[in-house]
Amino acid sequence: MFALSANVFAQDVAREDTVIFDIDSSNIANPTNFNWLVPGTLRNHGAHQAMWEPLFILNYETGEIEPWLGLSFEPNETLDVWTLTLREGVKWSDGEDFNADDVVFTINMLLGDETATLAEAANMQQWVESVEKIDDLTVQFNLVEPNPRFQLDYFSVRIWGSVLIMPEHIWEGQDPFTFTFYDEEQGWPVGTGPYTLTSAETNRMVWDRDDDWWGAAAGFQELPEPLRLIWMITGTEENRAQLMSNGQLDSVMSLTLGAFEAIQARNSNVVAWYGDLPYAWADPCPRQLSFNTTVAPWDSANMRNAVNLIIDRQQIIDVAYEGTSTPSRSMFVQYGGMEPFIGAIEEAGMSLSPTADVAAGQAMIEAEGWALNGQGLYEKDGQVLTADIVVNNSSIEYTRTVDVIVEQLRNAGIDAVSRPVTGATHGDLVNNGEFELAYDWDSCGSVNEPWNSMNRYTSHFVVPVGERAPGSNNWVRWDTEGTAAYTEIVDEIGTLPLGDESIPGMVAEAYQYLYDEMPIIPLVQASKLVPFDTTYWTGWPTQENNYNHPATWWNSTHQIIHHLTKAGGE
Repeated sequence: MFALSANVFAQDVAREDTVIFDIDSSNIANPTNFNWLVPGTLRNHGAHQAMWEPLFILNYETGEIEPWLGLSFEPNETLDVWTLTLREGVKWSDGEDFNADDVVFTINMLLGDETATLAEAANMQQWVESVEKIDDLTVQFNLVEPNPRFQLDYFSVRIWGSVLIMPEHIWEGQDPFTFTFYDEEQGWPVGTGPYTLTSAETNRMVWDRDDDWWGAAAGFQELPEPLRLIWMITGTEENRAQLMSNGQLDSVMSLTLGAFEAIQARNSNVVAWYGDLPYAWADPCPRQLSFNTTVAPWDSANMRNAVNLIIDRQQIIDVAYEGTSTPSRSMFVQYGGMEPFIGAIEEAGMSLSPTADVAAGQAMIEAEGWALNGQGLYEKDGQVLTADIVVNNSSIEYTRTVDVIVEQLRNAGIDAVSRPVTGATHGDLVNNGEFELAYDWDSCGSVNEPWNSMNRYTSHFVVPVGERAPGSNNWVRWDTEGTAAYTEIVDEIGTLPLGDESIPGMVAEAYQYLYDEMPIIPLVQASKLVPFDTTYWTGWPTQENNYNHPATWWNSTHQIIHHLTKAGGE
């Protein structure tokens, strides 16, 4: 059985002063690399939850963008100049001031990346013409063209993370492609958050409270109560369940319903977002199956549409999710703010069936010249029809879902196989175009407007196979006349103010190209059953205590940590 080693609680930090989170990953491949700009570097092992603070945080419950390091971010009337005002008194953990120089330096570093492969570099280059310091607390962003979502998309933890500002006094002169931002003697890494790094290992990151944190001195927030935060690689779901049952794990990123119910039977202090079924919170990144549209026979829209007909979404929910999710109706997350756009898509006749129509799918395959052989598999010109599906192996949700899809496809005559790989390998394979099919969630982006997710599949991001897709956008390499027409409409949507009444109709018009050519197949909504143990800590986010959502792997976790109170405390 997995157990916590004694040195986790070294330096006289008691269990009741420690919060322990799990990391849904196989390992921390390079625990002393804190260069968040390099693809594959982890930052959800405490780095962007405890050390690196965001400028703003989108509150999913209220829909408002709340200030953090930033006080305001205002556009001009034409939406092509944005002025950022920073909070006064913010300091890096080494005592240096956090100010406009750091913001300008970081953005210019991204603008100067000729490869556009550093995290957020492609996004900044798409939108920012130049950035300039007005004074120590004011920065002006001059955009290439109007963007009503500039603050929302890149600086508000809209989903998972945001553009993180780095300290100029440390990063200046460093190579952003090789700098690790780690040096024990120098006290690196540094951030503006209330915790600093104590130890870094391949299975555990330990962060201790910085009692000199700027936020308390400036009157922004009181010091958080936990003295220590630990992020652990906890192994299998069985191990995570055992640890939480025994009070050795305060937060789990995601569990199946069966595991959650088993924990509650042994530890009545464990709670979730809902007090009853479905228990789970709806993660904003719907799950999907994506095709490499450059690889035959999946370069055929008819073949991709055939797979869509063969997939039974309800069976995925029943088997892989144990009833805790719902079928996707489009590429979008099904939040209330997205309903006008999803509704417009469905009204235009582009509904997705929750159940399969295998016969119709097989007819489309046979129309492409394939015929079933003696083994019940489709064959053409001596070649069996294969579907190699790459899947991130870090979560049972992912692998279990793909196992269901593989069985469905094989039953229909496609020689499908699951190829589980590490998260970093999955990212490399799909972004470089070295795959056939992939299970992913890379339509993620839109939560209250449609442009962000749709923009990810525009022709702006098409690169040849072997070249890394910029910003992990359009790595399916969808590049047809339909893509061009789609891109033109999506670009126009991108210039309109949020809430413009013409947007739903334009979404449906653009979506028709995506729907007809099906480079991605929306599957199910990403239901996250995120349990919390209240034995040592209370104040976790729930539907009743909904100060924000419960994703402890996001850059918004700062809010959760500040809400935690010792159980039984005042």
